[in-house]
Amino acid sequence: MLDRFALRLIQPAVRLLARPMAAVGVRANTLTWTGFAIGLLAALLITQAAFGAALLAIAASRLCDALDGAVARHSQPTDLGGFLDITLDFVFYASIPLAFAFADPARNALARAVVLAAFVGTASSFLAFAALAAKRGLHNVDYPDKSFYFLGGLTEGTETLAFFAAACLWPDYFAPLAYGFAGLCALTLVSRLVWGMRAFGATLEPHAGEARHD
Repeated sequence: MLDRFALRLIQPAVRLLARPMAAVGVRANTLTWTGFAIGLLAALLITQAAFGAALLAIAASRLCDALDGAVARHSQPTDLGGFLDITLDFVFYASIPLAFAFADPARNALARAVVLAAFVGTASSFLAFAALAAKRGLHNVDYPDKSFYFLGGLTEGTETLAFFAAACLWPDYFAPLAYGFAGLCALTLVSRLVWGMRAFGATLEPHAGEARHD
């Protein structure tokens, strides 16, 4: 929900940083992998209860994630770059709740499972919509620089990072934060299902060879 506003705020600074990086030959895919590695480091730090350092690592990881696309646009964005970006992002997002479960299994394991299940719902609806939108040639004008159709919702990247930041600042409250965030993810899933039914047609047609029973 907040991604479009966050992007407008940070884009000028990101473009300012990306230009000299592209000029000296920094590759977008290198930034993608670097951001992913720093994100995994953040997860490792959480397992060791180093929550302040983990929060700084999360911020650095997401800075790389913002820069990779901006650097790519100074050359030629590729399908490989888009594939790596979304795949590694989802692995990073899953690693943080998992790390909190390792940090305190007794208090956090169930909440971790709930929030990861919520992530599966939002991720699958996001990717399914993007695949069918590409098939139909649809584009989201709010995110023109994305490699694929970027379907929004209550829980986008900005909200997810806010959840991670809150969990690092108040780790003793990870479980209630996780349950609350999972609830928002559930609302996002419902809204995407409704949007998908409207965009692709809610009327169910029988498959080929399947008889009608009127």
